[in-house]
Formats: sequence, structure tokens, C-alpha cells
Amino acid sequence: MARRVAVVGGGIGGLTAAAGLRRTGWHVDVYERADALPATGTALGIWPAALRALDTVGVDARSIGQPQPGGALYRPDGTRIATLDMTRIEQRYGESVRLVSRPDLLALLAAALPAGTVRFGCGVTDPAALADEYDVVVGADGIGSVTRTAAFGTASRPRYAGWLCWRGVVDLSIAEGGETWGRGARFGCTPQVDGRTNFYAVRTVPEGWRPDDDLAELRRVFGDWHDPVPRVLDRIDPGALLVHDLSDLTPALPSYVAGRVVLLGDAAHAMTPDLGQGACQAIIDAAALAECLATGEPSAGLAAYDQRRRRPTQRMAAMSRRVNRFARVRHLVGVRDTVLRLATVLGPPAG
Repeated sequence: MARRVAVVGGGIGGLTAAAGLRRTGWHVDVYERADALPATGTALGIWPAALRALDTVGVDARSIGQPQPGGALYRPDGTRIATLDMTRIEQRYGESVRLVSRPDLLALLAAALPAGTVRFGCGVTDPAALADEYDVVVGADGIGSVTRTAAFGTASRPRYAGWLCWRGVVDLSIAEGGETWGRGARFGCTPQVDGRTNFYAVRTVPEGWRPDDDLAELRRVFGDWHDPVPRVLDRIDPGALLVHDLSDLTPALPSYVAGRVVLLGDAAHAMTPDLGQGACQAIIDAAALAECLATGEPSAGLAAYDQRRRRPTQRMAAMSRRVNRFARVRHLVGVRDTVLRLATVLGPPAG
């Protein structure tokens, strides 16, 4: 009789885990509270380690993306601080970062599963009840994870990271991506595969603060920044704008496993997006979990997964938190920019 696993959450980490566990002989049910896969969404940079992790679960994300173009870090007046050399990244890791849209990646992952594996419209409020029916319960339900709370209580919880974030996609083609650092504010652009542009803007504000008019606030803060920022602002559809606080998980969990419950992705180690590694680390978690549970007793496999993934992901979350604090500097920005320029801008080892 096939061993049974319930995956709580049908996002990137949850669907990757489901694909990997099925390949190793598990019967998998995914419980997803949304009624369907999203039709729209922003772009993701999938690093080589995550691409290779997807390979192990039978999914080739290279087929739906393109190599991420180079870019730079700028000051608001357009002065270049540092160059983001994607060629150096390719030389270091053996292949390029691939730029894919979140909806396309989710659709590709879902297509690797038999029909009916994902139970849409089935949110889980009591993960403990699933333990009566399944051998393992995987919490892949994001930063506000009910699975984490049920297993570990509220000692570790989402903590406001100091930024309000606006995100979206506009109909605008740009040649290269980049990020601009101002005083307590940043703006980033990334070209998508379809000739559109993914953008994000962040500003340091008190927790819970919201402007009366988001687009007016973006124009007030970023409207006089260098091209293409004003052109992006001119093409924003206010109705499609995503607005939310940025948070991370603190303190770090003592384990990613509690009995037969295991956490991955943001449920286990939600980090600020400063290193662009949230989706990548969820993918690597999921592939590692599938490998650890491929043979033997589930308890031993879960322990092996925790040993393999907890320390690396918690180190990366801590690194992202430090970058977040550095980026929020409102004074001595010249010193900050000098440090950025002198640093080797290759990004973190995505493993």
C-alpha cells in the first residue's frame, strides 16, 4: 500500500514537493485554499540550484523562461553604483538564472501531477486532523502557516521588516533589469519573457501604514527618479497593483519537523526578498524532502531533511535580514553606496 502524504498549500513549494513525492512512490493530496491556479503574477528569477532541484522532480523550468539579462544598481539620479554581471553568475554556477512568470511555473508544476491531486478550494484549518489519514503532513502554506502554528505554537511568527511593498507588471519592454536605491526607498525593474516589465517598489514606513492613493504615493516618492521608473509608473494599472507589508519569520524555528509534520518554504523560514531567494529555497526544500522520504522510515527521512535544510535556509534568511537593514539606511547613503560598489555583486549561493 502506497504511503500517503498531505501537502498543505498549492504554491511553488507545495507543488514541487507533490511532484517529487509522487516520483518516489507516495500517494499525494494537495490542499489549496484558492479556487484555481493564478492567471496573472510577477516574474521570478530561478537560480541554477533551484533549476536542478526542479529537474529531480521531473520539471524543466528552462522551457518556460529565458536567461535573466544583466542589470545594475543605481542611485535615483541614474548614476550607476554597481553592475549585476549575469555572465559571471553563469560561469560560477554552470548556467544562467532563468526568468519565469509565477503563473507559468505553477501551471508547469501542476501539469506534472495527475488530475485531482490538487484539491482547490480546500483550505486547512486543523492540520493535526490530517495526521489521522496521512503518514506525513507537509506544511507549505506560506508565511502565515497554520501548519507551523499548530505544530510549534506562536513563538515564531511573521515580523514586520520595515518596508511597504508595491508590485506588479506593466506593458513596457526594457532592455535590462536593475534596482535603484534611494533614502529609505528602492525601485526595481525586471524584463519579462513576453515584452512586459515586472516592477516592485518599497518604502520604509510604520507598520500598517497605507496611503490614501497608492499610485499618487508612488509618483510622489519615485516620480523624479531616472528612466525607466517614470515610464513604469505611467503604465501601472491601480486595480492590478499588489500592496503588502514585507515580513520575515523570527525567531528561527528550532526544527522544521514536529512528529509527522514537516515545514518547507516560507512556512519554515520566510525571509525578506532582498536576496531574491524565497521561491528558490522553497523549491530546493521540496526536492530535498522528496529525496529524503524516498526510502526507509518516514521519521528518519524527516530528520535527514531537517538536518540538510534548516541551517542553510536559516543562514540565508539571516543574510537577507542584514541586507534589508542595510538597504533601509536613510543617512550616510554615500557610505552605503560605496560598500555596494566595492562588493562582489554575484548574489548568494542558492543551495
